[in-house]
Amino acid sequence: MIGSTARHAISAAAFAASAALGLCAPAQAQSPAEFWKGGTLRIMLGHPPGGSYDFYARLAADYMKAHSPGQPNIIVENRPGGGGVVATAFFYAQAPRDGSTIALFPETIAHTQILEPAVGKWKVQEMHYIGSFAPVNTAFVFRKGAPATQAKDLASVKTVGGCTGKNSQSYQYPAMLKALAGFKFDIVCGYKGSADSVLALERGEVDFVSSAWNSWRATHKDTIARGDMIVAMQAGLRRNGEMKDAPLMQELVSDPETRKIIEFASAGAAIGRALIAPPAIPQDRLSALRAAFDKMTADPVFRAEAERRNLEIEPTSGVELQKIAADILSAPPAIIERASKAME
Repeated sequence: MIGSTARHAISAAAFAASAALGLCAPAQAQSPAEFWKGGTLRIMLGHPPGGSYDFYARLAADYMKAHSPGQPNIIVENRPGGGGVVATAFFYAQAPRDGSTIALFPETIAHTQILEPAVGKWKVQEMHYIGSFAPVNTAFVFRKGAPATQAKDLASVKTVGGCTGKNSQSYQYPAMLKALAGFKFDIVCGYKGSADSVLALERGEVDFVSSAWNSWRATHKDTIARGDMIVAMQAGLRRNGEMKDAPLMQELVSDPETRKIIEFASAGAAIGRALIAPPAIPQDRLSALRAAFDKMTADPVFRAEAERRNLEIEPTSGVELQKIAADILSAPPAIIERASKAME
C-alpha cells in the first residue's frame, strides 16, 4: 500500500516527466530548416590543421551553408590525438546526436573497429555517412637523396618512415609491408600530424612519409613535379591517375592470400575524405545533410574553388559509403586476423 508521501512523490515525478516531454516535443517536431536556422553546425576533426582532413572540412565550412536548410553557421573543431582515435571515440559516445555536430574522420575507422577493438571503441554501423569528397589513395613519398626511392629496392635497403601514431595508416601501411613483404622499414611515430611528419621529411629526419595523396597534391605538387620528392608506391584498390606510375601495395607481392590481406586493409581508400553523422540523428536531418552535401559538390562555384585549392573532388553518396563500410566490417575472420598481426 502506497502512503500519501509516496503518492505525492510519484505524482511529482510524473508531472516532471510530462513537462520534460512537453518541452522536448517542439524540438523533435522542428523541421531541419527550423532546427538549423540561426544556429551552428560543427564539423569535428581528429587531426590538427594543415592536412587534407582540415582542407576538406574548411572547404565544406565555406560552401555547405548555402545548400543547407536554415543556412547554419558552419565551424571546424580540431580535436587531434591518436591519429583520429580520440575524436572518433568522443564523437561516437559523447557528441550531440541532434544534427548540430558532424565529423570528418579517417577512412580507416571501420578497420580500427575490428582490428583493434580495444582502441576502436565505436560502431561505424551505428553512425551515418553523409558523403565523400573524394577517394583517398595513400602516397608513400620519399625525399630525394633517401637510401632508396623506388619500390623495387625497399625490401633490400633500410629506410626510415615518419608516422603520427600506431593507430594511423602512416604506421599501419608501412608496418604491414614490413611484415608481409619484408620491406626494411624503421617507423618513427609521435609526430602530431601529417604536416609535422612532412616537415621531418623535408629536414631529412626521416626518409619517407605515407599520407593521403589529396594532401600531397595540395601542399607539395610542385615539389614532387621537380623530383625533390618521389612517390614510390601507393595504397588503394586502383591506381590514382595522377600517380599512375606508382605501384599499388598489393602489386608488390606475389602470394594471392597476401594480396587479399592488403586489399582488405586498403578498402578504406574508397571511403576517402567523408563527412559522417552521429548515431541516432533524426532521419530528416540526416537526409537534409546528405542532400546539402550532394548539392554542394555539384555546384560549379564549389568545384572551381576546390580546384583553386588543389583539392580533388570525386564525390560518393552517403548510402554508397555505408555499403563500403559494411563490406569492411563483414570481412572473413581469417583475413582480419592476419591483417591485425601484420599491422602490429
